[in-house]
This record gives sequence, structure tokens and C-alpha cells, in this order.
Amino acid sequence: MVWKIKDWVALSIIPQIVLVKWLGSYPDIIEKYYSEGLYPWISRFFRILYGWVPFSVGDIFYFILSVLAIRYVIKHWFEIKMYPFRFLRDVLFILSIAYFTFHLLWGLNYYRQPIAKKFALNEIHTDDELLDLVEALIIKSNELQFKITKDTALAVVIPYSKKEIFERTLIGYENLENTYPFLSYEKPSIKKSIFSTALTYMGYGGYLNPFTHEGQVNGRLPNFRFPVVTGHEIGHQVGYSAENETNFIGYLVTMYNPDIYFQYSAYTYALGYGLSDIRRHDEEKFKELYAQMNPGIQKNFQEMANFWQSFENPLEPVFKSIFNTFLKANNQTKGIKSYSAVVSLLVTYHKEHPLKR
Repeated sequence: MVWKIKDWVALSIIPQIVLVKWLGSYPDIIEKYYSEGLYPWISRFFRILYGWVPFSVGDIFYFILSVLAIRYVIKHWFEIKMYPFRFLRDVLFILSIAYFTFHLLWGLNYYRQPIAKKFALNEIHTDDELLDLVEALIIKSNELQFKITKDTALAVVIPYSKKEIFERTLIGYENLENTYPFLSYEKPSIKKSIFSTALTYMGYGGYLNPFTHEGQVNGRLPNFRFPVVTGHEIGHQVGYSAENETNFIGYLVTMYNPDIYFQYSAYTYALGYGLSDIRRHDEEKFKELYAQMNPGIQKNFQEMANFWQSFENPLEPVFKSIFNTFLKANNQTKGIKSYSAVVSLLVTYHKEHPLKR
């Protein structure tokens, strides 16, 4: 009887995939009944359940599962070699349960309506509009950098601990909610990942655990980038899965923060993406714009480049490739390049809400 149940559960992964893809073709239904209906209750429950715990429950959960899986393979190696199809069935049994749980608890958000619809943005922009935004961001970033340091040559040092940045990020969400109620956030559950060093070697700034709804941020990140990444991971908790959309949320919530250090982090974050987009098409224009930034901002950008370069390793492209495949399998056709797609949201948003020069 047990074997038959395992067989049916393992085989159920096929109709599950078909059902998810079919539901994904109806984003209005997903939006109404899941993303704005069931999901907020699920996420709130888990944030209340685990948010008070000072460490990452999800990280420990993953670690224990990994140890048990390795132990099982070692202990049953000869049995696995003798009955490979039975082992394959057991693997599919676990994957089927994980697939169901993932989509029930969070994954269906990948198929909700684009956030651009909430903001009434068409995400179509011209090169000139991108250039206008980058120039405005340079002016804004230069002003903030000088206001903070009183010296155009000094890099900005955000003077807060990681815990203080978590707490101050909530202020940004409170302000953002006044203008965009659908981005409200309460019962926080945002933590430094226990495996921050491993995340750094993999090239990740953080992740949301879809089973515990803890927002995990890479604790090794320089403070210069930490506020926006924190806002990004909370954006996942709010219910947005697409990376370009949570990049956009991370930018907005950090920009809406009254703290000048947060604002500097937000504007330079958007500036970095805008410059990268221009660089792909016009290297000379990129150099011209980069030279207009205060040397202190250039030092902050170099700080981030040095940080990631110091952890480069042969396995990083492998992890990036796996994540790229995961994103494409979950309705993000651009894969890992979807992070950069935030540029369209930034440009079209600021067409409606121009930066003051």
C-alpha cells in the first residue's frame, strides 16, 4: 500500500506541472485568488511563526535536509545501485511534494499580473529617456554624496549595523504604503543568512525561503548595497517573484526612506543599472557619464566590484546557470538577465515621477 501511494505521488508531478502552467496562463485569476487572496494569509502566518526567531530557521532546515540526503545515499548506496528505478521513484516522490508545497506557499506568484500594471507603466522607453534618467540620477547622487561627506572624493560609508538597516527599511515600507497600499508590509521576518559566505561564493545577495517565508540577506554584503537588497527580499515576501520587479520595489522603498544614506543607496543602485544598460550599447557614452560622477561615488562602485571579484571561483557560473534555469522554468523568460530588466520600470516610472534636478 505504501509503495502504491509513493508511486502515485511521484507520478503526480506531471499533472501538477501541467496544472501550474495552465493556471499561469490566467494571471488575472492568480492575482485575484492567490496573490491578493490566499497568499497574504500564508505569508503572514509564517512571518509570525518564524519572524521572532533571531536566526534563520529555513537555513537550518535546508542544512538538515542536505545532511539527511547525503547520509541516506551513503547508507543505501548498494541498494541504490541494485534498484536504481526505486531510488528514482523516491526522488520523484520528494520532488513532487516539494513542487506542490513550493507553488502553494509562494511559487504561484511567478504567474501573477506584472507589477507594471499596478503602477500603470507600459515599460516602453527610448534611449533618450534612459539617458535623461541617468543624467538626473548622476546629479542626485552627486548631491547626496557631497551632502554626506562634504568632500567629492570620499566614498560614502553607511554607519549602521545590518540589524539597524533591517529596522530602518521598515520605515521606508511604512512611507511607501501611504502611496502604494498594495506594497504594505507588516510582521517582519528578515534576517542575515547563516550561509552568507556560501551565498557570496555563489554570487547571490540574498534569497527568500519559500517554505518559511524568511527574507534572507547576504550578511557579507557591503553596507553600500545592503539597504536595497533588504528591500528587494522583503519585496519577495510581499508577493512579487520576478527579479526585475523586486529590484524595482527595493529601489522604491529605499528611495522613500527619509534617511539620507538610504536615499544615496537607492539612487546609486538605479544609476548602476542605468549605466550598465548604456554601456552595452555605447561604451563611449558610458565613459562620458561615468566621468561625471563624483570620485567618491566611483569608489563606492569600485568597492562593490572588488567585493564580488574577491569571491570569484570556478563554481560560481555553475550556480548562476542553475538559478538561470530555475527562473526560466518559473515564467521568467529572460532568466538571470531579468534583474537588469528593472531599467524599463525605472525609466517609465520616472517619466511619471521626474527626479528633481
